[in-house]
Amino acid sequence: MGKWKPCKRREFIKKLKKFGFEPPEPGGRHFYMRYKTYTLTLPNNKEYSIPQVKMLLKEIEHGIKKKISLEKWENL
Repeated sequence: MGKWKPCKRREFIKKLKKFGFEPPEPGGRHFYMRYKTYTLTLPNNKEYSIPQVKMLLKEIEHGIKKKISLEKWENL
């Protein structure tokens, strides 16, 4: 099993697109990505830290009601 790693914002967006999210949309201070009726607000950092990646994925799991394992995330 691998380890969690920091993730560049562009790479994070690419992985979410592969997962089924729509491309980012501007909206005020942040960009948003949608998955059916769920909307995720994207932080503006150029790179997301390990705790930030874990927090975002936990938020996504709660919103779309699907589990995203580390293995699945690395393979996206």
